Amino acid sequence: MSQSKLITMDEFTIQETRKFPQATGDLSAILRDIGLAGKIINKQVRKAGLVDILGKHGATNVQGEEQMKLDIFANETLINILKNCTECAGIASEENDNHLSYEDTFSANSKYVVLFDPLDGSSNIDVNAPIGTIFAIYRRVSELGKPCTEADFLQPGNKLMAAGYVIYGSSTMMVYATRLGVNGFTLEPSIGEFCLSHPNMKCPENGKIYSLNQGNSVKFDDGMLNYLTYCMESNKEEGRPYSQRYIGSMVADMHRTLIKGGIFIYPADKSSPKGKLRLQYECNPMAFLIEAAGGKAVCGTSNILDIIPTELHQRTPIFIGSKNMVNKVMEFVKVKEVVG
Repeated sequence: MSQSKLITMDEFTIQETRKFPQATGDLSAILRDIGLAGKIINKQVRKAGLVDILGKHGATNVQGEEQMKLDIFANETLINILKNCTECAGIASEENDNHLSYEDTFSANSKYVVLFDPLDGSSNIDVNAPIGTIFAIYRRVSELGKPCTEADFLQPGNKLMAAGYVIYGSSTMMVYATRLGVNGFTLEPSIGEFCLSHPNMKCPENGKIYSLNQGNSVKFDDGMLNYLTYCMESNKEEGRPYSQRYIGSMVADMHRTLIKGGIFIYPADKSSPKGKLRLQYECNPMAFLIEAAGGKAVCGTSNILDIIPTELHQRTPIFIGSKNMVNKVMEFVKVKEVVG
């Protein structure tokens, strides 16, 4: 793409806002601030091996998982940037026990709250594999002029206003969805801007890749094991056997799924009967994005976006990706209890 044809994310969001005369631009401002946080985090990721920021922090988060130093840096960066963004009333992070209200006058009158996983796939940091940031933006339901409340963060995914991710890989990209669709922006290092590179992204209805931690198969139920057998069986007409790909970072696996088609699965199993991935920080944002791109996301008994959350760090099984592949796995998997 020539320099003269570059459209920055700032320019794009302004153009989108102009389509709606009643729009205030607050949502666009939050997206731009998340992009700024992504640039700062990206800078640290790129030089992580040269400074004392690799490795474990020595503490655990609310999930009982060991925190990496970059986890802490990414979390604090997002918290501070969104605090200075007058359009955000508060945040909830996978790394924090509770939500955080920004209680200054401007923030108390802000219409939106943001949830995020500051650094998804952080166990990949030390081996230089792709990692990412996942975010979700809701319109608050509490009274304007007062601090936001937990109810603002416990909304189902079908109430999302925008969601997406930043992936720190061979190139750095920010991909986000609104009800208008999904667009991807690649960071152009020479000018320090995210530029539109993947307009109007669509997830193919079919794919040839299934993505899950097959090492957990000893804990899967019969339905899930039967589906794995189906994936590995030879059927030239249906394009099987499928290829198995699993990076261990939801952002990286979902980025591939969005572009190439396929299915990403993290089911319930014997050790995690309610699933492992977080509904509000990982599954809802990705489900909103993939459905905006024409894909599908379910927990086994219902659409992910229809689950009514009851706690900030709630977990859920997830089957997400190409619509036809998700429908197919549901023919094999019968979940006994509704999650959520």
